[in-house]
Amino acid sequence: MSISVVILAAGQGTRMKSSTPKVLHEISGKSMLFHAIDAAQEISDDITIVLYHQATRIQEEIEANYSGMHFHLQDAKQFPGTGGAMKGVKTKNSRTLILNGDMPLITKDSLLALTSGEADINMSVIKLHNPTGYGRVIIEDEKVLEIVEQKDCNKTQLLTSTVNAGIYAVDTTLLEKYIPALNNNNAQAEYYLTDIIKMAVDEGKSVNPVYVEEEEFKGVNSKLDLAHAEEILQRRIKIKWMQAGVSMRLPETIYIDSRATFEGECMLENGVSIQGASRIISSHIKTHSVVEASHIENSDVGPMGRVRPNSKLVDTHIGNFVEVKKSTLTGVKAGHLAYIGDATIDEGSNIGAGVITCNYDGKNKYQTIIGKNVFVGSDTQLVAPLTLADDVMVAAGSTITKDVEQGSLVLSRTPQKSIKNFFYKFFGKK
Repeated sequence: MSISVVILAAGQGTRMKSSTPKVLHEISGKSMLFHAIDAAQEISDDITIVLYHQATRIQEEIEANYSGMHFHLQDAKQFPGTGGAMKGVKTKNSRTLILNGDMPLITKDSLLALTSGEADINMSVIKLHNPTGYGRVIIEDEKVLEIVEQKDCNKTQLLTSTVNAGIYAVDTTLLEKYIPALNNNNAQAEYYLTDIIKMAVDEGKSVNPVYVEEEEFKGVNSKLDLAHAEEILQRRIKIKWMQAGVSMRLPETIYIDSRATFEGECMLENGVSIQGASRIISSHIKTHSVVEASHIENSDVGPMGRVRPNSKLVDTHIGNFVEVKKSTLTGVKAGHLAYIGDATIDEGSNIGAGVITCNYDGKNKYQTIIGKNVFVGSDTQLVAPLTLADDVMVAAGSTITKDVEQGSLVLSRTPQKSIKNFFYKFFGKK
């Protein structure tokens, strides 16, 4: 059966206490709305996103990352509420799945379960140990009879532990019939999507409950919810990659971006952070190192190393307190305490302790090119733009400002001077 998906992302999200739209808050490196879009794309090619609050900003973010999305602007002043969000929405397929943009933990399997079967409406429901505060879903013979808000429940209904999870798969022709018929005759003067359930039951249509896990259908409404969702998603990500062969020491201390990928046999030690769309291939990332949106292959980083975005390390060793930024290193050793920025360094080269590529003059960034088998001594400043040809040696403590030709030794030091007995003259003899 062909499925259309509508994602509701119009809410203001005041409980986030943020100027950033709620659905753009990130979980594991990606906006929570994008997680919902990713799941929707696995089952549908007809996706509509309903916007209102900061609609332009959200749409621009979506269009920068996805193509083929449809957008609908809710007329929230005339038609507030979840039912109002659906007014005017058109979908092309025979069945429409309605998702919430603040449910980033939803998975393809759950969406497929919701869209299967022949019922007129499939409605997601959760069994809670403590349903206090939730409307109850009254079910008989595996059919939904009604949704009753807690304040309206009788004593028997209050004992019901089944609550509405807020996602529906609806026959599109029914949706087109019921949405225009919604009214706002309630205490909040809002149009409620849940009212379509009563309409369907009253007409004798089949409304099937689909039991789902609370974890997947958890809405994110606050910074606390955001943190809880991050914990859940991080656990999933790490389980996935460990099952794929990645070794992790104390995985609960490790952070892995949802966009990161691993190939071959990799090792992540405790405290490691893998951010952005990093690609790690057969490499060892040591304790408390950070890799940001970079390619690491047959290499080791750290402990306490940092690889900033757009870097590529192949067959390279980056030691403790070495920072690499927007650089390509092939077959390089940089053991400790160095900054390598906007550089290309070829195989067999060694970067000593305290070496700095001076790549920024206050206005512009400049490149440092280092050839093969170059030895850069400790405490050297390489002032870009600069090229060191193959087989160059740079003496420790030098400041290099001009290109160096192949096979040369280059040094830049002030002459060493000693003044005999100065200490005694200055402090006096004891």
